Amino acid sequence: MAKIYIDHKIYNVNKSENLLQACLSVGINVPYFCWHPLLGSLGACRQCAVTQYDSLEDRKGRLIMSCMTPVIDGAIISVKSTESEIFRSTIIELLLTNHPHDCPVCEEGGHCHLQDMTVMTKHSMRNYRFKKRTHKNQYLGSFIKHEMNRCIACYRCVRYYNDYADGIDFGVYGSNNNIYFGRVEDGRLESEYSGNLIELCPTGVFTDKIHSKKYSRKWDMQYAPGICHNCSVGCNISIGERYGEIRRIENRYHENINHYLLCDLGRFGHSHLNLNKRPTKPTYINCNNNLTVLNFNEAIKVGVAFFKKYKRVIGVGSTRSSIENNFALQELVGKENFSNGMSEKEQACIGLILEFLKNNYIYIPSLKEIESYDVILVLGEDLTQTSARVALAVRQAVKNRAKDITHTYGIPKWNASSHIYISEKFKNSLYIMHTHESKLDDISEWCYFAPIDKQVDLASAIAHELDKNLPKVLNLDPRLKEKSSLIANRLISSKKTLIISGSHSFSDSIIQASINIAKAIKIHTINHHVGVTFLTSSSNSLGLALLGGMSIECVLDKIKQEKADAVIFMEYDLYRFASQYDCDDFFKNKKNVITVDHQYTETYKKSGLSLPSTNFTESSGTIINFEGRAQRFFQVYDPNFYNKNNCLFDSWKWLHTIKSKIDNTKVYWFNLDDVINSYSKKYSILEKIKIKELNASFRVQGQKIARSPIRSSGRTSLRSDIDVHEPCQTKDVNSMFAFSMEGCNQPNESVSHIPFAWFPGWNSPQAWNKFQIEVGKNLISGDSGIHIFKKNKSKVDMYSNVISKNFIAERQWNIIPYYHLFGNEEMTQYSSNIQENIPLEYALIGLIDAMKLGLKKDSIIEFNCLNKDYYLAVQFSKYLSEKQIGLPIGRKGFPIMLVGKTIKFLQEFIQ
Repeated sequence: MAKIYIDHKIYNVNKSENLLQACLSVGINVPYFCWHPLLGSLGACRQCAVTQYDSLEDRKGRLIMSCMTPVIDGAIISVKSTESEIFRSTIIELLLTNHPHDCPVCEEGGHCHLQDMTVMTKHSMRNYRFKKRTHKNQYLGSFIKHEMNRCIACYRCVRYYNDYADGIDFGVYGSNNNIYFGRVEDGRLESEYSGNLIELCPTGVFTDKIHSKKYSRKWDMQYAPGICHNCSVGCNISIGERYGEIRRIENRYHENINHYLLCDLGRFGHSHLNLNKRPTKPTYINCNNNLTVLNFNEAIKVGVAFFKKYKRVIGVGSTRSSIENNFALQELVGKENFSNGMSEKEQACIGLILEFLKNNYIYIPSLKEIESYDVILVLGEDLTQTSARVALAVRQAVKNRAKDITHTYGIPKWNASSHIYISEKFKNSLYIMHTHESKLDDISEWCYFAPIDKQVDLASAIAHELDKNLPKVLNLDPRLKEKSSLIANRLISSKKTLIISGSHSFSDSIIQASINIAKAIKIHTINHHVGVTFLTSSSNSLGLALLGGMSIECVLDKIKQEKADAVIFMEYDLYRFASQYDCDDFFKNKKNVITVDHQYTETYKKSGLSLPSTNFTESSGTIINFEGRAQRFFQVYDPNFYNKNNCLFDSWKWLHTIKSKIDNTKVYWFNLDDVINSYSKKYSILEKIKIKELNASFRVQGQKIARSPIRSSGRTSLRSDIDVHEPCQTKDVNSMFAFSMEGCNQPNESVSHIPFAWFPGWNSPQAWNKFQIEVGKNLISGDSGIHIFKKNKSKVDMYSNVISKNFIAERQWNIIPYYHLFGNEEMTQYSSNIQENIPLEYALIGLIDAMKLGLKKDSIIEFNCLNKDYYLAVQFSKYLSEKQIGLPIGRKGFPIMLVGKTIKFLQEFIQ
């Protein structure tokens, strides 16, 4: 720490930071544009000027740029000096010379860092009277709107997109007063993280095009802290709603997970959540096969009669739903009749991961901590397409060697220019094993492309090199043996080693091989840090796995063998997992099926009784991310407030009410806390959620936490088209939040669940500065979420045997999965925003196979699998092995049960 003097007051600040960051950390407002906690200092905007004095006797001082000045013990500066205030006001006037001053029509209005800084510098009158420079705006895709005339040339966009996210299709062009930030030509931005430009840009150059279609100012929206449900990372998000529609999703700062950034899927994939596209009333197919619309009580009666009619009902849970919903289903059908809905292969993978997390003391890093590793080995995962935010963290880890080098030469870590230059030449090591090309190949030191069983062999060979007690891999290619030795030496000679794998390959062998490598490093090296990251395919795979349950194959077998009479699906689409043939056969008898869901899935539409549930923006609950962190998400709005005819309830409420009626008992789960109390008693590992999470009775000085900013109009016109008499806002019994602008909206050490970032004078996302103890670091309240697994154990478990499974049958094609960020996750496939960005389905085939079949770029192939004929365009891979065919597993028409299946006959389709 260092002691500095700011305007005659003494402050203790972090010695490793620059003066701007030090001032902001102690609560002193200094305007800035080009600096950002994530990007460091560049000194481009000249807005953060302060006056520095040589001594207490110095009355003149000199202007310095605080973002480019290190903290020095005993430094004397002034933020309020006349010279610095005039300079800052003049600079912002110059920056606004060509700005259109179109705040009333700008989507960034009321949410704009430029507005905040203009007010802060007290600039209110422009002297420029000449014609303004104008630019032509570009089409940048369906997500981002471009308005170049608002640019103040802070360089944040290009520094983030190119230098941080490694984008290659965006740049800065021109010079002097004719700077242009954009693409060489119009076109969709290719980066999976392009949406962060919206929040990083301090003006309205890059705005949310989806939000613009139905625009609301920040103060007219209602917010709640949410968790992204699109992958297992569990990024924290702030969800904004108006008129029963999710209008905007923004990053919610979490030091150890998403920090300041989201991927585009999490930011833009929300249109399927809106009320006008979803089921809102229960329906029932009666004895005459007519569809009948029910009210709540009628639906409950039909549900009770269903369970009285059938002796054994199996409940199928969902990896995309909360622990609370899944537990309610398990309570209804009984533990012996509960299914987690996973395929057998995925269940084996998740079971192995869960066992490892429970019983091992090898470190599980958070997303942010992944950036600190200097050697990373990725096995069987295409990170960019399945867990994009992890891929971005890996990119930072590879580039972070520059920080070690600059530190050696005494260059501060916030000096961005030196880091960028050095990181181009010196990188940390990344090794990748995968079936085919991935977007991280460009930064990897070496890639190995092979079928999953060959990847297991090489991973086992690396483990053997680390520990000779492990079995030796026979018949390994000499070049691969040499490479395994090289990688093993690199893994143990580094400071910090990270092994990344997961369930997307549907191979438990590759997961076990990853575990063996990590254990070998841990056992045979002293003072060497090794971490392991296992990624799952859904947001709550680990949470559901803790409840146990049978696989979906087991469910279908029991129905076929008449060992079960009926099924209740809870937020689950059977067509995503089983073949269309098997599903159609299953639904021949619709009357023995109940579905509870919030989307019109094929399963929902074909069920005898369909109960509409709330989605994760309309309910509260808990999910567990890849690192074992249980995180709460909260209801943004009450869907029944806008239309009393809606019959939408949380899945756990539907299920518990039916159970209460069957058991002839009173309903005893009135809110989410009651559900949490119940499962905490049955599953001790989940007890931490009850102990450490804030319950619905929490108050700040007697107040709930506000869901709306203080300038909200009070939402008095929300139902004016329905009734001029404004009803009272819904009371939220599930959480400590109020559906109002009334309540606490300021930083509080007890509240880590922050609905929106706002502070007096700070309306933009830069307001997160005010919620942090030290700018760019930890929140005043600390991180949200609870780690539920054991951190330590007396010793590392023994190794497990790895069985290399060769799925390739002679002369047959073996199906493997490939993924795209848009189109892989189940629910966002219903999102209109995402649908137009999903690549067309194709079959991925190796070049050698393509040549043998005589295929061309425009060829279409045909084959039959799982009793269905497929006709697909082809794309060629340089590295995909022979007799392997990649399919978009998880998309509609491509069920998970395709993985590992073989195709006997495949040929070009001739029209």
